[in-house]
Amino acid sequence: MQIVKPAYTIISPYDQDYARDMCKDIEKAARTCYKTEDKITEDSYITFLQMLLKRKHLAMIEHSMMSVRFICDRGVTHEMVRHRLCAFAQESTRYCNYTKGKFGGHISIIHPDGLTESQLARREEHFEAVQRLYEAEIAEGLSPNIARGVLPTCLKTEIVVTANWREWRHIFHMRTPVTAHPQMRELMRPLLIEVQDLIPVVFDDIVLE
Repeated sequence: MQIVKPAYTIISPYDQDYARDMCKDIEKAARTCYKTEDKITEDSYITFLQMLLKRKHLAMIEHSMMSVRFICDRGVTHEMVRHRLCAFAQESTRYCNYTKGKFGGHISIIHPDGLTESQLARREEHFEAVQRLYEAEIAEGLSPNIARGVLPTCLKTEIVVTANWREWRHIFHMRTPVTAHPQMRELMRPLLIEVQDLIPVVFDDIVLE
């Protein structure tokens, strides 16, 4: 058994130039509504996007996308996939055989922050037993498709989430407040801060509690 830390990587947009160009594309699309394409300048997208946000003309922000790869426990992904206007690609326990070498021959677990030493020790003893049970079922000829039934909710998984920026705004509004699950906030709060630095204007009005 291995203990891993949650993490994320922004796949796209991958730098500020890409993000700025996407903002400009949003402006080009949205100005169709007003027939003001002649007012486009090198930096007009900034005030134009601010205007869209102020007017809550958020449909225009859907002319965009961002993909993020998360490493987290499966319980967190159960919340992520409830966001309907997204595309998901998740590590599958049906097909991944964690006794194989590419997985290090063991399952990987993510612990929440704040556990005491005794709580950690008790959990790790339990998950070592889960590891042995999983290995035994695979060795007896059960497929990963069946043996996965013994795996815990805190099993490490990877999931790629792709959505337009309007949906990401909704995700951040839902998943960064103090009422959100702590392990979700652990990922989404630093992601929001990075996105605010990466993408002009679109996420600036979302304030962390």
